[in-house]
Amino acid sequence: MSQNVDTNERPDYDQVIQDIADYVLDYHIDSDEAFDTARNCLIDTLGCGLLALRFPECTKHLGPIVEGTTVPHGARVPGTPYRLDPVKAAWDIGCIIRWLDYNDTWLAAEWGHPSDNLGGILAVADHLSQKRVAQGKEPLTMRDVLEGMIMAHEIQGVLALENSFNRVGLDHVVLVKVASTAVTAKLMGADREQLLSALSHAWVDGQSLRTYRHAPNAGSRKSWAAGDATSRAVRLSDIAIRGEMGIPGVLSAPQWGFYDVLFSKTNKDQALKPEDKRQFSLPQSYGSYVMENVLFKISFPAEFHAQTAAEAAVKLHGEVKDRLDEIDKIVITTHESAIRIISKVGKLANAADRDHCLQYMAAVPLIFGGLQAEHYEDSFHEANPIIDEIRDKMEIVEDERYTREYLEQDKRSIANAIQVFFKDGSKTENVAVEYPIGHRRRREEGIPLLEQKFRNNLATRFPGQQCDRIFDLCKDQKTLDNTPVHEFVDLFVI
Repeated sequence: MSQNVDTNERPDYDQVIQDIADYVLDYHIDSDEAFDTARNCLIDTLGCGLLALRFPECTKHLGPIVEGTTVPHGARVPGTPYRLDPVKAAWDIGCIIRWLDYNDTWLAAEWGHPSDNLGGILAVADHLSQKRVAQGKEPLTMRDVLEGMIMAHEIQGVLALENSFNRVGLDHVVLVKVASTAVTAKLMGADREQLLSALSHAWVDGQSLRTYRHAPNAGSRKSWAAGDATSRAVRLSDIAIRGEMGIPGVLSAPQWGFYDVLFSKTNKDQALKPEDKRQFSLPQSYGSYVMENVLFKISFPAEFHAQTAAEAAVKLHGEVKDRLDEIDKIVITTHESAIRIISKVGKLANAADRDHCLQYMAAVPLIFGGLQAEHYEDSFHEANPIIDEIRDKMEIVEDERYTREYLEQDKRSIANAIQVFFKDGSKTENVAVEYPIGHRRRREEGIPLLEQKFRNNLATRFPGQQCDRIFDLCKDQKTLDNTPVHEFVDLFVI
């Protein structure tokens, strides 16, 4: 056969894509813990979105592309008066959820925030629920939303367990796009072929680079990137349901597939060697593991690798707050991922830069006894030069055990320790916190605080009686499960 032609035999869909589609279409979730955690995840995620509405840099992005647009059965953006098409509503909901870096987290070979998927899930479910009622059909219920959240968490989280997209320069929102595509396509009524097509388009899509998350280019795009991804998922699901053909070998196609183009080691124009090729490693099947083990950000609106550092700093605050000018050095012992993502020195250019700086997120609670979203703003930073003075005295050290246990399935710690040394030779104890309060190992301690966080966030947007109605509904699993989606969202409309 001639060597200058391709053999045009269309392949079956890559097995990775088939496994996701079959999970979404066929798997039955029967874990009470997963649904209970999903309920807590729902309230926490929505609360984070409501809190973000206090920040003009966030709200400037919200609303219809064309002012005055009217959308029949439009999806609502909680805490706002907007009624939008599901694609833009997914963008807006995803944007407010992620703006303050305060929603849930998943840490493995890849990182991410699985509740980002709620942008697409809630937008589609709200629109469809209203549309069904108008057509005389049964609405979608919040049980459908919670099930969608569990599945989206599982897809994003399992793909992240042993596959590091960050090491090839890709942002973790690629997994938001894939997970949201799977779940929103199902909600929209996709059959297996349509779902496979939608997923293939999510993988073949251009993927975001991580440039905007790292020094010296960290910026506010990281606060709306997931909203963009979940919104794109809704659009791709719609395209596939309209009958658009898929790309079966999108992952594995030699030279042109995701593995060769974006996931393997490259050497300019030279062909990939076998040892340079990478494919996804999936160590376990899809179930409800990720939702059951997800990490909540309860105490601090901070990048998760710094949560335990901030907690340790708060514990040391009383001992050092009156001796700040006597500090000689501060040693932060941490794990490799924190060093790679958020350890930085030098000028911090903006709020997004500061909430991804380990040293800044430790310095503020060490000095002031707490860490809030407002502490990242330019005005606060400029008014308190002591923060940078303290940052300059920090040394970062890796503990190999912390790095190892960060990845161990039965631990998944996110450890940090802080010790302060003074000029007179004295020192504090080495305060170590290995599991943040939002960890599964600290659920009993954390959930009451997570509920209070939700109450506080509700109060930033709604009067007391409305806050009580929302909170009481969200506390009752059975009633929430049976509530039509559009009626639930009605409670959050301004």
